[in-house]
Amino acid sequence: MDNPYLKDNFRPVREEIAAGPLAVTGSVPGHLDGRYLRIGPNPIAEVDPDHYHWFLGDGMVHGVRLRDGQAEWYRNRYVRSSDTARRLGEPPPERQTRVGIDASPNTNVIGQGGRTLALVEGGPLPYELTDELDTIGACDFDGTLQGGYTAHPHLDPATGELHAVSYLWAWGKRVRYTVLGTDGKVRRTVDIEVAAVPMMHDFSLTEHYVVLYDLPVTFNTARAVSQLPRLVRPLARWQVNRALNRPAMAERLVNAAAKSGGGRARYDARSFPYIWNPRHQARIGVMPRDGGSADVRWFELNPCFVFHPLNAYEADGTLVLDVVRHERMFSGELRGPGEDTPTLDRWTVDLAAGKVLESRLDDRGQEFPRIDERLTGHPHRYGYTVNAGSDENYVIKHDFAKGESTVRTLEAGRQTNEFSFVPDRPDAAEDEGTLIGYVYNPETGRSDLVLLDAGTLEDVATIHLPARVPQGFHGNWIPATVQS
Repeated sequence: MDNPYLKDNFRPVREEIAAGPLAVTGSVPGHLDGRYLRIGPNPIAEVDPDHYHWFLGDGMVHGVRLRDGQAEWYRNRYVRSSDTARRLGEPPPERQTRVGIDASPNTNVIGQGGRTLALVEGGPLPYELTDELDTIGACDFDGTLQGGYTAHPHLDPATGELHAVSYLWAWGKRVRYTVLGTDGKVRRTVDIEVAAVPMMHDFSLTEHYVVLYDLPVTFNTARAVSQLPRLVRPLARWQVNRALNRPAMAERLVNAAAKSGGGRARYDARSFPYIWNPRHQARIGVMPRDGGSADVRWFELNPCFVFHPLNAYEADGTLVLDVVRHERMFSGELRGPGEDTPTLDRWTVDLAAGKVLESRLDDRGQEFPRIDERLTGHPHRYGYTVNAGSDENYVIKHDFAKGESTVRTLEAGRQTNEFSFVPDRPDAAEDEGTLIGYVYNPETGRSDLVLLDAGTLEDVATIHLPARVPQGFHGNWIPATVQS
């Protein structure tokens, strides 16, 4: 079978490199002092192309250090869970998994409170890295995090606290909302009842509310046990279903497996347990930040799936949610998100009427939405996306005040990744800054770190890397002032 997630720039790179200084075309702004980091799945060993699922590769972080107008270094490193370290022939990391699943995070990498954290959803803990991207080990925020975490926490720009909504099949029909304080410890944990066992990749945060996306991709027990010997599948399916109704027992089993070194789930595209569920009603949950499960109000939607919201805010008794909407997910294509063209939509939640108005903002294929994160949870004028489900490669700047957009089309063959916005100054205007992201150049077989003017989408600088950065997931700019 021809697997698109192992071809072209999805192909893994397995050599770890440290190189620098790096050649630059253009001028790196002198105020950029920090690291741009991006993570993605990168299988250590050969995988079966017939059954490889893009979400399941071992995590590899790619980073570039900028300072004083120079690109000092590029590094790429596997995130070493105990299992990943073993397969690399190395001892386990300094701090091993205590709760959740032992897996190499591959979905997001952030800086928080002096820590560099690699993240994934569905049960594993974050993994802490050094400034040079070597693995320190699992991070449970000084013992205050119960169970696993999410790939998409959101920082409240007003308080500096990190909000998260996490899921794990072993929790059954509930998800977990946490607030990480500025002291690096979880200060609030709320379990929220949901209608099924969902894949809840992301959520939204407004000034007063937490917004949940309870959508029709849910845990499927039959798929979860499908690669076990045929004779034991009925019993295994019964045991899993029983555990789903007894979350405390299921979580103890998951944690015991992690401690024994057997916590890594050996899923592939045949047994990846989250698939499209047409019987599950798509809906949005709205919970006051200081509320609990009983305070959640649910609003029904047309069937769809959302990996990534752009932002959300409150306006005149409504919640405005700008999201990238997929018509379906893991229905026909079970190896990754490749069966439709995602669009940028706006959902307006009328809190008084109890209804949601769904409208289309832009029907071009796009994903990985980003804003100026100083505005998280507050009204935004601009947003940035990159192509998805399209043969072209482009970056879009959306101006929601004017209802217009600017498109930067890349040179033929070049392939985009997510771009992050970095303001020029703490008091800079909303689009006064730099967009930073990796772009693959097939002519050289390598990638560049590309800096664009966030106002015009014109080139600022291109940093030439000694290696290829495969198509991956999320990246962030981590300024030196918040590095350890």
